[in-house]
Amino acid sequence: MPLTQSCSPDLVLYKGVNIPKWKPGEPRRIILDRYRLPDLVGEIADTTLGIDLDEQKQLYASLEIPEYLVIDVKGMRLFAFGLTPAGVYEAIQVSKVLEGLAIALVEQTLERLTTETNTAAANWLMQQLQA
Repeated sequence: MPLTQSCSPDLVLYKGVNIPKWKPGEPRRIILDRYRLPDLVGEIADTTLGIDLDEQKQLYASLEIPEYLVIDVKGMRLFAFGLTPAGVYEAIQVSKVLEGLAIALVEQTLERLTTETNTAAANWLMQQLQA
């Protein structure tokens, strides 16, 4: 385990039990000696794509977080990684944490954001998931 005491990813997903509960006004930090690790974390990369695909990816892999997502805002791309038994991330096409969600479907939703409202893109995604 790295010497990291806490981290603040842009996206955090916990499934199941022992989900952290923060008090109003309390920073939403993952304090490693207080909370269990999340099942999925993500970074929204505008100017930090290189750091998110290198340093942050290595940090989250060393913490053994099962899945890591990076949303490339400028390129409208989604990079998705799953943790291997060897403890390194490799690119995935389907999420295990999000129970079979195809990464391509999320990318299509991101593409829709260039021509549609957030609500319209979210509604389209929901329709695809229900089909």
